[in-house]
Amino acid sequence: MPLIETESTISPYWLPNGHFQSIYPALFRKVNGVIYHRERIVTPDEDFLDLDWSYGENAKSGKLAILSHGLEGNSTRQYILGMVKLLNRNGFDCLAWNFRGCGGEMNKTARFYHSGASEDLDLVIQNALTRHYEQIHLLGFSLGGNLTLKYLGESGADLDSRIKSALVFSVPMDLRACSLSIIQPENKVYMHRFLNTLKPKVNAKAAFFPDRINVSDQKHVRTLYDFDHIFTAPLHGFDGADHYYEACSSKFFIRDIAIPTMVINAKNDPIVPYSSLPLAELKAHAQVCLVATPDGGHCGFRPRRLKNGVYWSEERALEFLSR
Repeated sequence: MPLIETESTISPYWLPNGHFQSIYPALFRKVNGVIYHRERIVTPDEDFLDLDWSYGENAKSGKLAILSHGLEGNSTRQYILGMVKLLNRNGFDCLAWNFRGCGGEMNKTARFYHSGASEDLDLVIQNALTRHYEQIHLLGFSLGGNLTLKYLGESGADLDSRIKSALVFSVPMDLRACSLSIIQPENKVYMHRFLNTLKPKVNAKAAFFPDRINVSDQKHVRTLYDFDHIFTAPLHGFDGADHYYEACSSKFFIRDIAIPTMVINAKNDPIVPYSSLPLAELKAHAQVCLVATPDGGHCGFRPRRLKNGVYWSEERALEFLSR
């Protein structure tokens, strides 16, 4: 499908660059009115996942959107709530699931979540497929977007026919390139924010699994790459950060995606370099379309004119899912 490069800017003048466009919504946007109903499901390894359901205004529409959040996010992040609110208003039920350890309670096993844990996404989808839904759409943000694309590529033509489309935003399709990008001085604010929540989780987990996690190794963690190399990779069966990135980067899985899929990334995304996207593969793909916006930041996309609190990304999602 063709690469679509939009020329018109999205953001207001007072958010002049990708950093402001990423940080402002994360800190200051408030989304009210979303009501969740939590369901806890058990994983094959006797862990659990917390699923938050929010039901649309048309209870019998038969349409469900499954939303996967980003690194150290959860179902209450503003980009999730804003999307759920608009989709609910337009007849979609929504299932915003929380990755292991992200739903407000530490998970039970030594493992956490990671960028390629598609087995957990599959468990969530299989749960949804037992319901009455005739149409299921997958939405992913940042890490959740990479996870969604990887899952679709792994499933290929074997994907359940009720899963109709996918839409992902601000996707780190090359995990190594993005991990190295976030080390840059101008991006360290994001890296430290992630590490400030990841490190306490490691400490809490080490108390229960001292044979798997050595807290003293934290002294070697100065970057997200270090964290992935020392903790993420060995805890999830990878031989270091580079092996983890190569095994889980969605750019290696997009070839086999078999349903209509849209990827939306901003060219000024401070976390995901535009040059890291597999542009040649995307241009040649029959099912996957890349929309490259000039601005919007990372999971930002606040429009110049805000109507009913709806962001540009949410308007595009409703248009895409309603086709």
